[in-house]
Amino acid sequence: MKLTRRTLNRTALDRQLLLRRAQLSPIEAIRRLVAVQGQEIDAPYFGLWTRLASFTQDDLSSLLYGRHVVRGSLLRGTQHLTAADDYLWLRPITQICLTRSRQAAFGKATNGVDLDELAALAREHLAGRTLTRPQLRDLLAARWPEVEPLALGWSAQALLPLVHTPPNGIWGNGGATPFTLAEEWIGAPLSTELDVETMIERYLAAFGPASAKDIQMWSGLTRLREVVERMPLRRYTDEAGRDLYDLPDAELTPEDTPAPVRFLPYFDNLVLAYDDRTRMMADEHRKQVCVGAVTNPVVLVDGYVAGMWWLTGAGLEIRPFRELPGEVMEEAHRMLAFAGRPDAEIRITA
Repeated sequence: MKLTRRTLNRTALDRQLLLRRAQLSPIEAIRRLVAVQGQEIDAPYFGLWTRLASFTQDDLSSLLYGRHVVRGSLLRGTQHLTAADDYLWLRPITQICLTRSRQAAFGKATNGVDLDELAALAREHLAGRTLTRPQLRDLLAARWPEVEPLALGWSAQALLPLVHTPPNGIWGNGGATPFTLAEEWIGAPLSTELDVETMIERYLAAFGPASAKDIQMWSGLTRLREVVERMPLRRYTDEAGRDLYDLPDAELTPEDTPAPVRFLPYFDNLVLAYDDRTRMMADEHRKQVCVGAVTNPVVLVDGYVAGMWWLTGAGLEIRPFRELPGEVMEEAHRMLAFAGRPDAEIRITA
């Protein structure tokens, strides 16, 4: 069965809770999405606000303080928020891409360093306490004074399952990144099995139908086609003839389903979750949204990227790719109220 681009668009929006704000709790929504991007401190707050019927900043902050949700390096080796029990099985799966990223960035700088020894020493330093990356870096530098200190701190973050404890990750709170051992913070051991099929099923429930390359783009893993080929999945093709996979009982959303205006934050996984992003935006817009390592915040109109936005000290700036309907301003005012800046100026820029 061939699926149109618009059917894929509406189905993705539906599974991402973007066709209507969902009557779910924040922890239920985070489980549904598998993991929420946390590269920018405030991004997951905006990402949940735009998806949920009832959400406040304190709702997510209390989950982080209560250790029900944790923030750490996961998919694609980048910062994500995920339910604590999901972290326990997802983090071991993503170790391969964390190791790969570490080697690419700091392999030369740590040439000659025994990485097993580095990981063991970092674990000793972190046992029973929390250290910032600079603090851990300096402790490791005492053992390897000839190595670039930055490489030591980042290597420890890649080699060990670490989470960033509050107030890091709380709305408006940045500063030095704190490290603590994930198993100590969560109070449970990491899974010893790499359950890649469960990861694929969870991805498809949140983003499907999708190709093997789409799943790889989202997760940071490679060589997943042979895994999806042996799973009991439903198969489709898209307009370009690519093979798509989905859960056997997952429903498709009709392509004529209305899609409301939505504001997605920096690095939102809906934008990053596909190798082929044409179901969400035109290629010429992708080049403006995804610039180097940055994925800018976007405005969705009728389900597709229609512009970008930034909340700055001066107010809300919206940069449209085409003429925007009045609903964009209405949603912008609602977002500013959520951010605690109801009187901020809204500027439309070229």
